[in-house]
Amino acid sequence: MALKPFAFCTASVLALGLASVAQAQDTAPQAVADDAAAPSTEDIIVTGVRASIVGALNSRKNNIQIVDSIVAEDVGKLPDNNVVEALQRVTGIQVTDRAGGETGTITIRGLSDPVTTWNGRNIFTAAGTSFALQDISSNLVRKIDVYKTRSADQLEFGLAGQIDVATRRPFDFDGFTISGLARGVYSELADKFNPNVALLVSDRWETGIGEMGFLINGSYTRAKYRNQNVQAGALVPFATENPPSGTWLTPLQRIFPRTDPSNPYWTPGLNAGLPTTPGSTLNIDGVEVPYYLSRDAVISSDLYGKRERPSINAAFQWAPNDRSTYTAEFYYTGFRGTTFNSMMFSYADWWGDLGSKPGSTFELYDGTNIIKSRTMGDVAGFNSADYSTNKTDSYVYALNAAWDVGARGKITADLAYQDSKNETSFFAMRTNRGPLDLDVDFNAGGGIPSYSFGTPEVLTDANAWTVGDLFDNGNKSKGSAWTFQLDGYYEWDEGFLRRIKAGFRYDNRSASTFVREQSAGALGGTLASLGDDYTFTNSGFFDGRADVPTSWVLANGPALYKNADAIRSLYQAVNPNLLLSDQMSFGRVFDINEVTLAGYVMADGQIDIFGRPLMIEGGARLVTIDTDYNYFDRYNGFARTGVSTGEAKLLPSFTARYEITPNLRIRFNYGETLRRPAFGDLNPNVSLTGDLSGLGFGTGSAGNANLKATTSKNYDLAIEWYFERNSAIFVTGFRREIKGLVVPLTTLEYIPNNTIEGSTATDYFQVTRPTNASDGVLKGVEIGLTYFPTYLPSILDGLGFQGSATILDSEQTIPEVDAQGNTTYTKSAFFAVSKFSYNATLAYQRGPVGARLSYVWRKGFLNNNEARAFANPIGMWRKPEKSLDFQLTYNITDDIGLTFDAVNLTKAKQQNYYKYDTAGGPVTMNSSTLLIDRTFAAGVRFKF
Repeated sequence: MALKPFAFCTASVLALGLASVAQAQDTAPQAVADDAAAPSTEDIIVTGVRASIVGALNSRKNNIQIVDSIVAEDVGKLPDNNVVEALQRVTGIQVTDRAGGETGTITIRGLSDPVTTWNGRNIFTAAGTSFALQDISSNLVRKIDVYKTRSADQLEFGLAGQIDVATRRPFDFDGFTISGLARGVYSELADKFNPNVALLVSDRWETGIGEMGFLINGSYTRAKYRNQNVQAGALVPFATENPPSGTWLTPLQRIFPRTDPSNPYWTPGLNAGLPTTPGSTLNIDGVEVPYYLSRDAVISSDLYGKRERPSINAAFQWAPNDRSTYTAEFYYTGFRGTTFNSMMFSYADWWGDLGSKPGSTFELYDGTNIIKSRTMGDVAGFNSADYSTNKTDSYVYALNAAWDVGARGKITADLAYQDSKNETSFFAMRTNRGPLDLDVDFNAGGGIPSYSFGTPEVLTDANAWTVGDLFDNGNKSKGSAWTFQLDGYYEWDEGFLRRIKAGFRYDNRSASTFVREQSAGALGGTLASLGDDYTFTNSGFFDGRADVPTSWVLANGPALYKNADAIRSLYQAVNPNLLLSDQMSFGRVFDINEVTLAGYVMADGQIDIFGRPLMIEGGARLVTIDTDYNYFDRYNGFARTGVSTGEAKLLPSFTARYEITPNLRIRFNYGETLRRPAFGDLNPNVSLTGDLSGLGFGTGSAGNANLKATTSKNYDLAIEWYFERNSAIFVTGFRREIKGLVVPLTTLEYIPNNTIEGSTATDYFQVTRPTNASDGVLKGVEIGLTYFPTYLPSILDGLGFQGSATILDSEQTIPEVDAQGNTTYTKSAFFAVSKFSYNATLAYQRGPVGARLSYVWRKGFLNNNEARAFANPIGMWRKPEKSLDFQLTYNITDDIGLTFDAVNLTKAKQQNYYKYDTAGGPVTMNSSTLLIDRTFAAGVRFKF
């Protein structure tokens, strides 16, 4: 590899200092200090809520990089249910996807790929390249650092930045410590109480061979939750009530896009969708035909979920003297999840009995050809009982040694091994009903549809539903890595050069994924004939917040899964190839081995300008990545395709921090980072889905083995004013110039002789693949304020404020391919980027009382581009998102405290709609409304 000479030289330089390590073996042991900067004479030592906020402020102040932090108030007292919820109040961070009573997605300054590290070590889940932050229990966290700029000694990947989660070690404590917490969390939508418990035990002691310490910290959380979602389907065109002569169209007939993919009546998936101006026409066999746009369905989804997260952190430390420390650490996190999605799907695209005056059955939005409400007869529908399981186990084992070299140097060696496995399953049964009359308003107010049926009693009658298709599939993935890192530095107190640091990192990563899948057509017979154990009827859907059916019957998902082989045996009469569990095997999807070598060198300098210090840090990181892939095509006897790739990148970085006055400073950073493609995005084999909606073509997805790393040039300029003790305001401007963004590209492909079951046969598929087809620019400004007044009287003393605002602007190129195969490019904002967001926290700490009232808000944003299969704009937008949360702690004694927490006090919703530039919007093209859970928690914390 190209990096080996560089890495060898770096290691040799560090080895020159190892002779000094022996000098460290005969001195007296002492405690190892916390890695946070020691408080200066300008800092005030405080406790509780205020200590958490001030600790984060001091972390930013003392770091040469631009870093924001969250500091736990005390052991087990990160003030949120999970790490992602805590991060939503950090400047520049936006979160979304709050289903299931927790936030699920995080972006830093609009970018969604922060690298996650645990005590400085990169961690991942199974065959993925990232780690789900919500799987890290907040009970284990001591501190979270969000690095928005990076120096040469930090990991090179993750365009968004780095999130480092630090857990506790035994030398953090003076002696024997035991602490714990027990909370009950109430989920309002699920009407369930859930436990959240943790226990930490730590001690340190003197021995004849130095000081030793041991810590173990365990946590367990469980959540039973309920997601409720109602949705108006996608838009499709219909003939008017009086179609022109010379066509085969009947009044109000749905117009499918094509009878032949090479001769479309209309092209689905246009960026702006079909025109919505009254009188717009389609050319149908040479005749200009006016059309209406209307929804193809209404959908209700009532999901019951359960997740469990056990986790353990253990550490052993040994300091044989005051100049060396050895640490062994173990971290385990697990996830156990099940969901039962009770979905009711009703078609709204077959009008059946229209009566003598078809035009009287619907209402248009003013000034459009879009149907707002209508009645129809003979509408078919189905229910689907979808049961899913998800199991993850991740382990990290690490050894770390730190040796002082003389009075000014240090060498650190770190060896880590991690192993992670994930397994999922999906078992679903559809049930079908006969035609019913439907009365629907696709936006009855606030973007929420309303609908009802002429004979609603059918919805809960198990004898009125017939047993339909079965879907049975699963996935397994596993990943492991050996990582070794060696770092060393030497410092000086005087002169321009203050520190030289160098090191290298070796990472050997392996990943594999496997899949099994089978399905069977309709079984026939009524749902009732399966027996009461296999039927389920929900109730209270949507909490009275919409005029929609509140109850329906379908198969019992948990019972289906529990008795999967019995259900499979019923379907074997329909599909003899259906396998029982003892016959099923997983087919291999891909094997990957990736070796990364990185070496760096950096230097710190300091000079005085006008009597004030200018600190400079510069360096470069050289990275080589060699990857061997084996992909297996499950549609072709799992035939293997082998691919080998290699890349080398030199990534420079430079940071300057100048203190204009003791309380006013500016920072500038330039750095380059990269993002490696996800392993699954490199898989060239196609996964196909047939023509489910009568469009004339199916859909498919595949990876792209030719993907390269995305790179970014990053510029940051910040000014910070620490205007009072424990108070500051800061403003940061930033710019990211990104090349090779991976975006989806959809093309219509002819794929004959496929074996797609459970849908209309077709040889044409719209296949979507990732491609490095986009460059983009992301720029913005973030403003932060922390203010604890020192002049407030009496009971108000202890009141403070923390808040921030972020303004973002982004643009990327998006490719698309027309029916003739020509690629064109359009401009789009980055996905999941709000142009404006803010958070505000009112904090109070006085005596035994600590409290926070927090509000976060983000402007509406383009969340994703939908499949190019319908007549609406492809852009799926989110309405503004918000959350009002409250936390309260009352300390009964110095060692025991009571806690109360409330999340989403205002019962905010998550809503989507279709829009592209000026086309569409939340009124005429509303899509889905998801109720966000409101939770309340009460508990006790103790520490002795």
